[in-house]
Amino acid sequence: MLPSHTNFSGKIHGGYILSLLDQIAFACASKHSETYCVTASVDTVDFLQPIEVGELVTMKASVNYVGNTSIVVGIRVEAENIQSGKVKHCNSSYFTMVAKDKDGTNAKVPGLIIKSENELRRFFKSIKRIELRRERIDYSDHVKYNAKDMLHELEEYNIKIDI
Repeated sequence: MLPSHTNFSGKIHGGYILSLLDQIAFACASKHSETYCVTASVDTVDFLQPIEVGELVTMKASVNYVGNTSIVVGIRVEAENIQSGKVKHCNSSYFTMVAKDKDGTNAKVPGLIIKSENELRRFFKSIKRIELRRERIDYSDHVKYNAKDMLHELEEYNIKIDI
């Protein structure tokens, strides 16, 4: 990582890492689908440890799940201090990519062949993340919000409501 990639605190900027993650997700999904892919959503991005200038960054991507036209790519980011050899896990993220044909419509993707228990675990965890996302969306779409209930629930938060 270069000094030009830093934020104001001297660590590698999270936005720069996100940009790299998106490129890696694109490459991984496009290779699996053998077609152009676009980012549909980013489910989780956990910044676990900062990346320092001069560290060697490795991003490991895997296709964790496939639907009809979508692919979930899991990415693990590690940074290595090239002087000490110490490697640290800095980031984990999950991108949902959608395959597109030449006309820009969604394209069917090849199925996933699971060859190890680790791949099976990743597939299962992807299914659970998808189920949780659907539950969260369904919940927020059906909750009725009114000012009285919101004010009561927000009492414990560090906010001032000036409506």
